[in-house]
Amino acid sequence: MRKYILFYLLFCLCCLKLFAGGKVLYRTVPCTLLQGITEREYTVYLPPGYDMDTLRTYPVLYLLHGGNCSNTDWERYGRLSHLADSLIACGQMQEMIVVCPEANKDNMIWFNAAHWRYEDFFFQEFMPYIEQTYRVKAEKAYRSVAGYSMGGGASVVYGVLHPDLFNVVYGMSSYLRSQPLEFLKDDPSAPWRQKLVDDYNPIRTITEGSEKNVSAWKAVRWFIDCGDKDFTYDANIDLVSAFRKRGIPYEFRVKGGGHDWSYWRPALCDALVYVSHQLPDD
Repeated sequence: MRKYILFYLLFCLCCLKLFAGGKVLYRTVPCTLLQGITEREYTVYLPPGYDMDTLRTYPVLYLLHGGNCSNTDWERYGRLSHLADSLIACGQMQEMIVVCPEANKDNMIWFNAAHWRYEDFFFQEFMPYIEQTYRVKAEKAYRSVAGYSMGGGASVVYGVLHPDLFNVVYGMSSYLRSQPLEFLKDDPSAPWRQKLVDDYNPIRTITEGSEKNVSAWKAVRWFIDCGDKDFTYDANIDLVSAFRKRGIPYEFRVKGGGHDWSYWRPALCDALVYVSHQLPDD
């Protein structure tokens, strides 16, 4: 009888472990660097074990959204928590903290403009706040960045400009240079945003970079992911070509699909697995 009771208890513990999920929080961060803004929204996914062991620290993935989207879209459309919980449960993903910043509200851009210093906000206020508020392993080896569309382009740019900060850069359908898009014709903010995209063009930066730059970029794990029907396809091919010419290692995947959540949702799954597999063994 004792043997059966012990088996039952172990079975229950396994079931609890299997079905224990992480949690998604919607929070704000204090802000002084964005003109007229005192706080900024973000979404954070905390893995299943976060509240169980208050001494444990975790890798962090910054997950950037696309143009005219929101920090909540990774959970709402990308099913972030469902994917992460499932991958953790089946052993394909290490437990990590995933943070989704907001970059659309008020001015949609991930870079510095004269009137909107978003890049400064991200690196000087947002990232330090996150890594002091949550139990993050605040080292390059445990920090990654990924995103889709404009967020994918920003991920690549952030990796190019700050290679000392990120272990993995994973770009999905990355918007890397300005394109004449129909839906931007009636957008009065499009010209300055398109100019910023071109000013920060990572393809040009990599092509013209010094050998010292190239050495730093080689220390980043680059993953470029784009659909074969995506309007960003040619620019992503040019980015990969720039990597090849400078001898920078990378991963490149082209799968069937376009510029939408039918592509980004499975790409998120791939990104979570890839980032996990690049983490150091503790």
